[in-house]
Amino acid sequence: MRIISGKHKGRRLIAPKKLPVRPTTDMAKEALFNILNNRFNLNGLQVLDLFSGTGNIAYEFSSRGASAITAVDENFDCVKFIKKTSTELDMNINVIKSDVYKYLEKAPIKADIIFADPPYDFEPDAFQKIAYLIFEKELLLEGGILILEHSKHTDLSELEHFKESRKYGSSVFSFFE
Repeated sequence: MRIISGKHKGRRLIAPKKLPVRPTTDMAKEALFNILNNRFNLNGLQVLDLFSGTGNIAYEFSSRGASAITAVDENFDCVKFIKKTSTELDMNINVIKSDVYKYLEKAPIKADIIFADPPYDFEPDAFQKIAYLIFEKELLLEGGILILEHSKHTDLSELEHFKESRKYGSSVFSFFE
């Protein structure tokens, strides 16, 4: 994986093979950030990255100037890798080892952008629970968005607060406001 733009543009990162992850492809990530750049000035934004895995999305936000990034994952090795990488690159990423649902129940922060990339084999009601908790707990700041990444075989358009989805290869980003 590589960081596409910003302070660390072009930087390649190699995650350990043992991590149980499926990083967002560079093509999909570039498309996502093109959309976000048209909606937001990323400098100074607060971002919550759920199911962080390798930290791929968190690194991109940090490289582009987001000021406060919280990365949440329950896998110890993923958390360790994100902490190590963010320290090496001097990135302001707060890494939390937690089950995402438990974290959302007690989340102490609000964010401009909440990005969640759960496993592609999640059932639709598991995606619905993520969206429900975020909106129920009012975790988005005014004008903020929730982005759920999922497989092209999953349709989230019936969920409350759904605005649109964009497909890139086998990945789909669904946007909620």
